[in-house]
Amino acid sequence: MLVKTFASAVQGVEAQTISVEVNAGGTVAAGKNLFTIVGLPDKAVSEGLPRIEAAVRNVGFRIPRLRLIINLAPSDIRKEGSAYDLPISLGILAATKQISGERLEDYLIMGEISLDGTIRPIKGILPIAIQARKEKFKGIIVPKLNAREAAIVNDLKVYGVSSLREAINVLEDKDPIEPMEYDTRETFIENINDYSVDFSDVKGQENIKRALELAAAGGHNAILIGPPGSGKTMLARRLSTILPPLSLLEALDTTKIHSVAGMLGGDASLVTHRPFRSPHHTISDVALVGGGSNPNPGEISLAHNGVLFLDELPEFKRTVLEVLRQPMEERKVTISRARISVDYPASFMLIASMNPCPCGYYNHPEKECVCGPGIVKKYLNKISGPLLDRIDLHVEVTPVSYDELSENTYTGEKSEHIAERVIKAREIQTKRFEETPTIYSNAQMPSRMAREVCALNSAGQTLLKTAMKKLQLSARAYDRILKVARTAADLAGSDEIKIEHIAEAIQYRSLDREGWVE
Repeated sequence: MLVKTFASAVQGVEAQTISVEVNAGGTVAAGKNLFTIVGLPDKAVSEGLPRIEAAVRNVGFRIPRLRLIINLAPSDIRKEGSAYDLPISLGILAATKQISGERLEDYLIMGEISLDGTIRPIKGILPIAIQARKEKFKGIIVPKLNAREAAIVNDLKVYGVSSLREAINVLEDKDPIEPMEYDTRETFIENINDYSVDFSDVKGQENIKRALELAAAGGHNAILIGPPGSGKTMLARRLSTILPPLSLLEALDTTKIHSVAGMLGGDASLVTHRPFRSPHHTISDVALVGGGSNPNPGEISLAHNGVLFLDELPEFKRTVLEVLRQPMEERKVTISRARISVDYPASFMLIASMNPCPCGYYNHPEKECVCGPGIVKKYLNKISGPLLDRIDLHVEVTPVSYDELSENTYTGEKSEHIAERVIKAREIQTKRFEETPTIYSNAQMPSRMAREVCALNSAGQTLLKTAMKKLQLSARAYDRILKVARTAADLAGSDEIKIEHIAEAIQYRSLDREGWVE
């Protein structure tokens, strides 16, 4: 007897439906294999067959001495992992007439099975559920610990099962399990502005807060340069609290990536905050951009729609930093293998921090730098020019004075108030770039567009020319200054870039100044 069940294969952050065909017929002599599995399964899929046989027997069913041929179609897609255990098990039971197979084709089924018949959770359930709804399945049967994640998808019945027996009951409508209910919009609205940190926690550093406000408003990458203990990390961790809130579509895209990476857990729900990823400087190239024999998303994809924070930037391996360059431009990363090529989105803001020298006290107002001649320049040269070229704001962070730290009556501006200005500036940019769908913020403008959008009056041109000459700014600083000045004007609600906007943008090019390092 031939029966068909449906499962799914995740490639990148998208899923494709897989037909699991099970044919039972013809007796098998003792000592011969009962199972033949075809359709490009990997070793994990093939190893599931003896596990399935034990689980079926342990829940009270039997495996008759019939030849069982299992085909996973389409056959040109690699099938990976243990998530096919459950659909194969149910297909075998239906093909051997131990359960009814009438409703098998109504459901998309996924789950790893244990020897005692319990169902274990798997990765990538959210894109699988999205594909199931797209293909109009009546429902989806998944491990109980994955049910909440799958229920993020509306208009799809999600049955979370903890055992093979419960999955059979759903198919035969015996002792039915209630579908998992999850109000996506309500959860999204409840948690969208629920942050554990706030800019009002930071005493002093008003100029750094302003720089990060500019970065958030224009989508600019930034690097914070200052001595140890000056508050670089504390400020960077609060950047996501002033970014515009995620839209529901952005939240779904972000959650899909975390689902594929297996980072949502049993109490999974929609990702409602912009991600903040802070990998350690010992991270490898593959862990940062993604990859592996079975490609998985890396840190830059996990930071999609959020912030990637690289603390102590010069301590990262140069090869790791160089692989950032292309994803920063294209806002995606492509991982190619012999049999497959997958794309992971990687639209993130890069915020980096660093000491100005190995000892940390170069240009410190009170402490003396003890680094020898040429050491500071060698330290800064660990960061390549092409990478710096993609960072718009170079912000010098100075230590907070004792008087500011000990001020008990200090009340800094709350993140929600800063975010209101950032959102207004982003709305201006949305209108400006509405005819250019690939550009969402000032930072993403190509050079030609920047010259048109950021036109300067005569006073602004004179100031910029003087600054370029006196500060000996490099040529790459020119376009960056224009973009940051445009963002400053947007924050001020000004159609014209004024001289004060140019002046503010110029001060954020520290590392481009000739002579900054003697």
